Amino acid sequence: MKRGGKGGPRQPGGGKQTAGPRKGGRPPQGRGGRKDRFGGRNENARFVDDERGPRGKFGGERSGRPRAKYGKRDEQHSARHPEVRTPRSSGAKRAPSSRARGEGWGEGASRHVEPNRYSPILDQAERSEKEAISPALLAATKVQTVTVTPDENGMRVDRFFEARFPGLSFSHIQRIVRKGEVRVNGKRIETKSRLEAGQQVRIPPLQLAAPRVREDSPQVLKDRDYLHSITLAEDDDVLILNKPMGLAVQGGSGTTRHVDGLLEALRGPGRDAQKPRLVHRLDKDTAGCLLIAKTRFAAAALAKTFRTRSARKIYWALVAGVPKPKQGRISTYLAKQEMEEDSFMRVAKHGEKDAVHAVTYYAVVETSAQKLAWISLKPVTGRTHQLRAHMAHIGHPIVGDPKYFNIENWELPGGIQNKLHLLARRIVVPHPRGGTIDVSAPLPPHMQQSWNLLGLDAERFDPIVDAPDED
Repeated sequence: MKRGGKGGPRQPGGGKQTAGPRKGGRPPQGRGGRKDRFGGRNENARFVDDERGPRGKFGGERSGRPRAKYGKRDEQHSARHPEVRTPRSSGAKRAPSSRARGEGWGEGASRHVEPNRYSPILDQAERSEKEAISPALLAATKVQTVTVTPDENGMRVDRFFEARFPGLSFSHIQRIVRKGEVRVNGKRIETKSRLEAGQQVRIPPLQLAAPRVREDSPQVLKDRDYLHSITLAEDDDVLILNKPMGLAVQGGSGTTRHVDGLLEALRGPGRDAQKPRLVHRLDKDTAGCLLIAKTRFAAAALAKTFRTRSARKIYWALVAGVPKPKQGRISTYLAKQEMEEDSFMRVAKHGEKDAVHAVTYYAVVETSAQKLAWISLKPVTGRTHQLRAHMAHIGHPIVGDPKYFNIENWELPGGIQNKLHLLARRIVVPHPRGGTIDVSAPLPPHMQQSWNLLGLDAERFDPIVDAPDED
C-alpha cells in the first residue's frame, strides 16, 4: 500500500487515514460523541462507557489506560501504576479483557475515570441538582406509556405534554396528536380532550428543544426581575401579574417575547421543578390581571373554575359615544372570520358553523361630553375578542381598537393616545386551597393619561359588581 504522506496511508477515495495526532494538524475525533461547531460535545450523540473508561478530550488517552506515545510503552506510567495495563506495543498479543474472562472489578483493581469537562454525561454525584439530566428528557427519545396522575386529572392533552416536556413545541404536540401517535387507553384523542387520573397515555419519540438556559444566567435573572416588577399578588399556588399592553401571553408567528416564555425563569432548581402555567388568556393589547398557576394542583383546580364559569372578571374600557341604556346585556353568537393576513370575530347566526354563544353585561360608569364613556364590562363567557366585538356590535367600539373600531370619520380627542383602552381591572376566583382570590390592577399609563385629560375618577363606584354572574 502506498503512503499518502505524513498523515498515513491513502484511502481508496483519495483521503487520508489519520492514525494519531499530527504535528500542527487537528487532533482526531474521540469516542465521546461528535463535537459541535462550538467545540463542545453533541448531547444527542450516543456515549458508551465500557470497562476501559471514556477517551480523553482529543481521543488520545483513556482514563486509567493511557495511549502510549507513538505506539510504544510508557515505562514511567507503568512504574507508577503497575495495576493499570498499558497499551500493547507492535507485535504483542492482547490479553483477554476482564469482561471476556468473566471477571469484574475485584478487590485490588483500580478504575480511575477522569470526568471529561466537554462531555454532557458526568458522574451524577458531581453534578449539582439543577444540572442533572431530567429522566423525562432521557425517556423522550423512545416510545413510553405513562399514567395520568391525580394532579393531572382534567388537564387538556396539549397542556399535559407542555407540563411534562417543557422543551416540546406546540406545533409538534399538534402534529403527533393529529397523526394518531398519541393514544389514551389505546384510542386516538384530540389536543383539547381532557385526561382522567389513571388513564394510560402512549407517548411517541419526541423532538425536544435545546435545554433551557441556566437559572443563574443574566437573561433568566433579567426575566425573573421583570416578572417580579409586574406581580400584583403571589403565594405558593398562584401568581397574579399586571400584564402590560403590548406583551403577548403566548408565542405565535413573529412573537418571540411573551408571558409563557418569561415564566420559564420562575422554574425552580431540580429535575422535577415545575414551570408556572397559564390558566386563561388576555389579548396582546389588553392590559391587567393575568392569573398564573404555580403548581399542577392549582392549574387543575383553576382550569375547572374557568371551565365552570365560577371566575368573575371585570374589565374597564373607554368607548366612543354613550351606550343607551346605560346598563344592559349583550347576547350574540360569534364566529371567526379569516382574512388574507388577519382574522376577527364577527356576529353570526344561531346554528351557523363554528358559531359560539357569547354573553356580556355592561354598565356606564362616567361620561365625557357625551362623546366618550367609561364603561365597566363583565363577560359571562370567555370568547376570543368577545368584549371588543360586542362593543363594536352595539355601535360603541373601544377607543384605539385597530381591529373593531368601525366609526367612519371619527376623530380621536386631543391628547388621547391611539392605543387599545381596555383593562382587565379585577379578577375574583375561588382559591385552590380555600378562600377567595380578589385582585385589582391599576390603569395602564396610556389609560391613566386619558382619565386625567377627561377628568374621570378611577375611585368612582363601579356598578357592574351588581350584574349577574350567569347568562
